[in-house]
Amino acid sequence: MKNNDWKDRLGVMYSTNPDFNYNTGEESEEETLPKEKQQLRISLDKRNRGGKAVTLITGFRGTSDDLATLGKMLKVKCGVGGSAKDGEIIVQGDHRQKVLDILQKRDIVKVVLFNYPLC
Repeated sequence: MKNNDWKDRLGVMYSTNPDFNYNTGEESEEETLPKEKQQLRISLDKRNRGGKAVTLITGFRGTSDDLATLGKMLKVKCGVGGSAKDGEIIVQGDHRQKVLDILQKRDIVKVVLFNYPLC
């Protein structure tokens, strides 16, 4: 059945074409890649955070629900707060090595660690 809700079409001129499909501007989310194909980057970020360090995980390809699930799992395992939005997971504090170990145990093999001091 066609979705012909008039509230979605406010501001559109009348069309005489019976097959006209109004674009509401909603974009479909990208499907989540398998764990083996995810290419995550782990880095330490201190910019615009009041001098506080956060572990930043970027490069996640998938739905926002899967991103939130992964972010929640990482925050619980590290025992800290954070957020997951816009394709990034923020974990409060410097937990780069711990996050790397957790992701490798979950079979996410393509993980790169950035800004790690060489000892």
